[in-house]
Amino acid sequence: MTTDPRKAAIIGCGAVGASIAFRFLQQGLFSKLVLVDVNRAKAEGEAMDLSDGLPYGSAMEISAGDYDDLADCFLVVITAGANQKPGETRLDLIGKNTAILKSILTEINARGFQGILLIVSNPVDVLTYAAWKLSGCPRGRVIGSGTVLDTARLKQLLGEELAVDSRNIHAFIIGEHGDSELAVWSGANVSGIDLDQFCQLRGGVDNCHLDQLYRRVRDSAYEIIRRKGATYYGIAMAVGRIAQCLVRDEHSVLPVSVVLEGQYGLEGLALSIPSVVGRNGLEEVLEIPLNGEERQALEDSARQMKEAIESLDL
Repeated sequence: MTTDPRKAAIIGCGAVGASIAFRFLQQGLFSKLVLVDVNRAKAEGEAMDLSDGLPYGSAMEISAGDYDDLADCFLVVITAGANQKPGETRLDLIGKNTAILKSILTEINARGFQGILLIVSNPVDVLTYAAWKLSGCPRGRVIGSGTVLDTARLKQLLGEELAVDSRNIHAFIIGEHGDSELAVWSGANVSGIDLDQFCQLRGGVDNCHLDQLYRRVRDSAYEIIRRKGATYYGIAMAVGRIAQCLVRDEHSVLPVSVVLEGQYGLEGLALSIPSVVGRNGLEEVLEIPLNGEERQALEDSARQMKEAIESLDL
């Protein structure tokens, strides 16, 4: 079945799924949006609520649906799963959310889906790899939201610290979307000016302070969950950015979660790595320069992801 380039679906209508739907409504990327949830009434309620805002947004058809409605979607976003609770890591969710993912993909596979799968549920790197294995989709059509949000957090904090527009900061968080993620300081710059040099220009921010910023990024979800119970606005913005790259065929570089096939000497897992993203999904995984400490941190992160994946029955 051919895909409709203007049709998307979101599976899971909790706070994350609903926030992503609201972001899609704001962006006007799609003309049809289908909401699917195990609680059909919840999906219907979200569709009704979102539709009330259509006169002030873009022309769009928003409806609750089921798996039969997904067959011709260009993009299916999977957010369904157990939420991270205070004190839990993302990896604590592996067993529950892998089982949920299996049940979802069984339904999707039965419909001959030919579009792009975007995994948002956590632990996103493990589930991205599981989705690729279980769906049978080509590697390029299964991506995860990865560290797109973490990278945004890093840019925002750096922007505040250096008193500069965060959109002028070019830096990545890579590896696991979780506790073993790392900041690639060696390649960071502000509008082409090396980060170390720019820090000196703006007040001498030292490496110790940069490490504190990294830790704030890494622990950000824990702090938000402790205060309000869940995170959803930031990830909605991140997923909207990924969707924009896909729909508009931007060939943009984003640190999405991708299945590795030898890049950085790694395979048999998915990690969040800067990659070129366009209408066909993943176009190319980029092996960005890393210093020795960063490469070791990436290998350590990869080892943890491999151990998590090996614990699953895929």
